[in-house]
Amino acid sequence: MRTDVHRAWWVAAVTALVVVAAGACATTAGLLVTPMHREFGWSHGTIGIAVSVNMVLYGLTAPFSAALVDRFGIRRTAAGALSLIAAGAAITTAVSAPWQLIAGWGVLVGIGCGGLATTFAATVAHRWFAARRGLVTGALTAATVVGQFAFLPVMSWVIDRFAWRSATIALALIALAATPLAWSAFRDHPADLGLRPYGATAFEPKPRPEPGAARRTLRVLLDSARTGPFWLLAGTFAICGASTNGIMWTHFASAAHDHGMPTTIAASVLAIIGVVNVAGTVASGWLTDRFSPRLLLAAYYGLRGTSLLFLPSLLAPTVQPGMIAFAVLFGLLDVATVPPTIALCREIFGADGAIVFGWVSTAHQLGAGLVALGGGVARDLMGTYDAVWISAAALCAMGTLLAAAIRKTAVQPA
Repeated sequence: MRTDVHRAWWVAAVTALVVVAAGACATTAGLLVTPMHREFGWSHGTIGIAVSVNMVLYGLTAPFSAALVDRFGIRRTAAGALSLIAAGAAITTAVSAPWQLIAGWGVLVGIGCGGLATTFAATVAHRWFAARRGLVTGALTAATVVGQFAFLPVMSWVIDRFAWRSATIALALIALAATPLAWSAFRDHPADLGLRPYGATAFEPKPRPEPGAARRTLRVLLDSARTGPFWLLAGTFAICGASTNGIMWTHFASAAHDHGMPTTIAASVLAIIGVVNVAGTVASGWLTDRFSPRLLLAAYYGLRGTSLLFLPSLLAPTVQPGMIAFAVLFGLLDVATVPPTIALCREIFGADGAIVFGWVSTAHQLGAGLVALGGGVARDLMGTYDAVWISAAALCAMGTLLAAAIRKTAVQPA
């Protein structure tokens, strides 16, 4: 007997493809640092400005993703964000001055990726699924990781075989190809097609647009910012961004190249981290249900800092067992901070926890942007990244202390 697949699963599949396309831009920037430095003579710090702007705008756009969907709908939000990514990547191929790199990669790609952040995926899952919502949200989060790392070895090979412009053209084409697919597959709500959300027992009418969603996002920020736990969570997540996106995804390939490691091999190490990320995130979610999220965070940052402290001694022209061990350990810890951070936001801030997490994620990107810039400047001044890795390890030690100071019995926002 033929059983039709509910439209919600097709929407989830296309959402995963869209998230993968957007995620590919998050880590590719690290592969462009060395070839741009060679071709234009721009300093690592100058290139780091564009990466920093990208990360900051990504973080600032993400909390408003749900508001964008409420105002413009899922289709328009996805198509608009993908168009920005494609335009920014295309502009990057024709840059001849640093400000053009900042405008293309920093501003356009940053805003486009932010519009398709985890908040977007969670909104799609909430609208189209009444059952299996947690499963779908987890799968779409994993798709973000896949997008960030699956393309790294391929893009590195393209850069090594052809040129860095070929890689950015490929990203633009990927975004362009995903745009009509998203437009044709997405609908703003199951009711648009006369359907119920997957697993729903009754028909749900399409909710009216909420023009005040952006105001609520800002109000939650103002209320939560009056509490100590918000700043502790924001501080830990800023350190998380600094020690992952800010240094690993932006500067690892360049640092490994300084030690004689081919960029394609360095990208493969990052890909290993990405693959292990999935297992680390799932395991962290399981642990968060059984142990104190606060203590888990403290342990994660402590272990991450220890691994970064040893990284300079592991960099070499070839990949040794120690580097493989580092990649596995760092991969287990990389996104592991997300489940306990979400749990603490929910426990402390209640119904506003999801929006608070969006703002905490902004701090993640701010920390990433600052270290992306600072790491490049340090490399220009010292000729090596060694001090940057040690500084990141020290930040992680601070993250351990901040996480341990978070208390569930915090005063609720006014």
